[in-house]
Amino acid sequence: MSGFDQVLDASGLNCPLPILRAKKSLADLKSGQVLKVVATDPGSVKDFQAFAKQTGNTLVESNQESGKFVFLIKKA
Repeated sequence: MSGFDQVLDASGLNCPLPILRAKKSLADLKSGQVLKVVATDPGSVKDFQAFAKQTGNTLVESNQESGKFVFLIKKA
C-alpha cells in the first residue's frame, strides 16, 4: 500500500454514501494528495472506478484487505 495523506473509513456504508463522503474528503485535499478509502460495500469497486473517470481524479490503487475494499485516490 502506497503513501496517502488522509483516510476515510466508509465501512458499513452503502452506495452512494462512500462516494459522497470521498467527494467531500477530496475537496479538503490539495492537488496531488492521496485519499485512502476503506469500504465494505462490494459495489464500491465499480463505483470508485466510475467516480475517478467522471471527476478526473486518479484511482491509484484498488484492492481487498481482510474483507474490506481499499482505494487510493489521487486528487487531480
